[in-house]
Formats: sequence, structure tokens, C-alpha cells
Amino acid sequence: MAAASQAEYELLLEQAKALTAGESDWIANTGNVSALLKAGMKNVNFAGVYRFEKGELILGPFQGMPACVHIQLGKGVCGKAALEKKTQIVDNVHDFPGHIACDSASNSEIVVPVFNRDGNLWGVYDFDSTNLDNFDDLDQKYLEQIAAVALGN
Repeated sequence: MAAASQAEYELLLEQAKALTAGESDWIANTGNVSALLKAGMKNVNFAGVYRFEKGELILGPFQGMPACVHIQLGKGVCGKAALEKKTQIVDNVHDFPGHIACDSASNSEIVVPVFNRDGNLWGVYDFDSTNLDNFDDLDQKYLEQIAAVALGN
């Protein structure tokens, strides 16, 4: 099951482009895109970024309950996505070894690595859902595009 339909994602992508057009500040852009996605996706209780800095992921703009501030590479779904530089889709976070439970209401998760213009890891975009199995390949396809837009790539 996807958190949005293809038509909804196409609209979200266009809205993300419009929100970030002409703005270079990553905090403003990722904040606005996080708000857009949390409001536009189904059953999402967290949408936000962690930036890669000084060898770890550090919480950036987000929408949702308070979140973990520091995540080590390889730890949890976010740390695994950053370490492997590959999107992670977890149907049931309770079955994920080493899952970091910031919000006990979360049941599934997708984490998309984000790269700067030089192709280096910038951080990750993290989305949690209260539903099991809330994310699929359609989410991955569009969230990877929207995450790149949020950074002006």
C-alpha cells in the first residue's frame, strides 16, 4: 500500500518544486517540504530530515512528535539508509533489528537518503506511519524525487 496515489504524488512533487523555487535555504525548504508531505500523505505521523554532519545524523526540520536528535550511522532505519546510501522500506518496524522507537505509535517506515549536488550524502528524509505496511515502491519513487527537490537538486 502506498501513502499516496501516483496522481497525489505528482501534485506533491509540483507543489514541492513551487515551494522551493528560488529559495536556497535548506532549513526553509526541508521544513516546508516536511509539512507538505505530512499533510499530503496518508497515515504519516512523522515527516522530517536528518542531516549528515560530523559522522552522524542530526535532526533537522520535521513534522510530528519529538524525535531522536542524534543517530549513528548503521543504527535504526535512518542510520542503515545513510550507511548503505539506499532507501529503506520497513513494513513493520517492530521486526527491524535495532529499530529506534522515537514515537511508539509508529509501525512502518521509509527512509530516503539525500545527496548534495556533488553526489555526497547530505542526510536522510524519514517518514513514519501508524499503519503497518504503509509504504511501497511508489512512495520510494516519488519521495526520492521530492527529497532531491527539497535540497535544490
